[in-house]
Amino acid sequence: MLPSWVAGLAAGLVVSLHLLQKLLFPYFWLDLKYLLKVVKYGLTVEVYRLRGRICTVLDRFVYLAERQPDKPFIVYEGKVHTYRAVDRRSNRIAQLFLKEGTLKRGDTVALLMSNEPDFIHVWFGLAKIGCVVAFLNFNIRSGSLLHCISSCAPKMLVVGADMLGTLEEILPSLQENIKVWVMTRKSALPYVDTMLDKLEVAPDDPVPVHLCIANNLKDPLLYIFTSGTTGLPKAAVISQMQVLKGAAGLWAFGATSDDVIYITLPLYHSAASLLGIGGCIELGATCVLRKKFSASQFWSDCNKYDVTVIQYIGELCRYLCKQPVKEGEKDHKVRLAVGNGVRTDVWKEFLHRFGDIKICEFYGATEGNICFMNHISKIGSVGRTNFFYKLFFPFELIKYNFEKEEPIRTEHGWCVRVKKGEAGLLISKVNSKNPFFGYAGNKRDTEKKLLCNVFKKEDFYFNTGDLMVQDEENFLYFCDRTGDSFRWKGENVATTEVADVIGMLDFIQEANVYGVSVQGHEGKAGMASVILKPNKFLDLKQLYEHVVTYLPSYACPLFLRLQEIMEVTGTFKQQKFQLVGEGFNPSAISDPLYFFDSSKKSYVLLTKELHDEILSGQVKL
Repeated sequence: MLPSWVAGLAAGLVVSLHLLQKLLFPYFWLDLKYLLKVVKYGLTVEVYRLRGRICTVLDRFVYLAERQPDKPFIVYEGKVHTYRAVDRRSNRIAQLFLKEGTLKRGDTVALLMSNEPDFIHVWFGLAKIGCVVAFLNFNIRSGSLLHCISSCAPKMLVVGADMLGTLEEILPSLQENIKVWVMTRKSALPYVDTMLDKLEVAPDDPVPVHLCIANNLKDPLLYIFTSGTTGLPKAAVISQMQVLKGAAGLWAFGATSDDVIYITLPLYHSAASLLGIGGCIELGATCVLRKKFSASQFWSDCNKYDVTVIQYIGELCRYLCKQPVKEGEKDHKVRLAVGNGVRTDVWKEFLHRFGDIKICEFYGATEGNICFMNHISKIGSVGRTNFFYKLFFPFELIKYNFEKEEPIRTEHGWCVRVKKGEAGLLISKVNSKNPFFGYAGNKRDTEKKLLCNVFKKEDFYFNTGDLMVQDEENFLYFCDRTGDSFRWKGENVATTEVADVIGMLDFIQEANVYGVSVQGHEGKAGMASVILKPNKFLDLKQLYEHVVTYLPSYACPLFLRLQEIMEVTGTFKQQKFQLVGEGFNPSAISDPLYFFDSSKKSYVLLTKELHDEILSGQVKL
């Protein structure tokens, strides 16, 4: 038996090591727990692959429909759709298209639907016959929508009943070889097939397994449109691997099969479709789906449906905090909030207002090959890194030249890493484990997202277009976007797309679009600097009607600046840097300024009084 002093020494050593770990490595055990979860999930996927069987999210759903057929999968407007019911209706859709005979494995089908169960039914039904589904943003219109459809080269377009007006606008210009189906029983539109009447008689038998079985994790499954940093929306190729990674997010944050997830974000976004719906399937949980976010109904819905997990974007949290204070705001069962883009002040106010909810902030671009998760819930941070994380997911923060809009390179041509605490452009290494799949039918934009010869010859990195800061404790913080885009109302706005729309007006010679910060609001509001053609005048009402017609609401410039000369950079690009800094203050800018006034359906002169009302929140943006 050991002497007592040896046992005491050992105990003292253990205590000392524990205190030392707490002092020098305070997040060690939390980091290790999270890392082990990531490794475990990756090994599970790899074991399936080595056995010659790739288990996809769709496979998981079909398995759950057999194992827990009567468990609610989707709750929508009070109606429960069980796992078995969703499986059978998606079978009907698959059988309908098989009988129709137009589609074959690998074909693309574009889906224009708002949040509703049939979005998921159509998505799963098409996946069961091996089709790639392109999720169209239902906010976009006209030329932008036609561009999105043509860019992914679909054989077919499926349209929701509430999107018929949008379809009618583009139908005359739609390619003749694209067959159109609408989720109605009748339709007066020419050359359009109806679905609801045919689904009533379609069988719900499972389709042949060989049609939907995945041969490779890198096979494309979805196209999700992203504005990225330049130009019109681009169809990001989403592989089976990316869907699996996205579906693991809720599980990685600690959600379980007993949770009820509330989804109010649009399903055409990866956050709602991959993390939300995919996450529910990974867990075998229930999701409450809402057609559209409502700040006034949010918490009553959470109470009504016993919601335990919510999805958010920064704007959503801000809207909830702006609601009038009510008694019993903390009387709910929500324990996790998963999302991105919430400001530090809103984060703190949200917790103060609505109780002990774990905020699970993450970072990830739809088409990107890097993701960060704030598993520690450090306020303001988008995630955390360490030595081991960088081994699995190598990334760097590099110096960036805002004037030239490109990374800073040394005289030898290499990029330069920033120091901790300094903002840098986030880039992530492209390799076999972390590939970049690019954009459908857009080789040029795919290549533009890659940086080559970064630190050595012929290395490749994905350019996220985002500026980040890493602090001394290895927490990461989002700073800003680079390039020709900004974020507003939770959506990316491509400045070139907005400028092209404004340039269609016969009195506009040139338009320069950028984002400006507005006190108390997430992201940046759109602003356009315009120059008139000689002998033309600025028609404010026509300009208002034009942008409302051709742009989604979140992309319409809220502020307008009339200039006589458009400043350019040394490489003849439009100068945005200075304009962004000057903002929209009429007291500091001599050029005429105007504001997007939806109540008057026109742009109106931006006076000092109106400017002050906007900053104080009296005017709703």
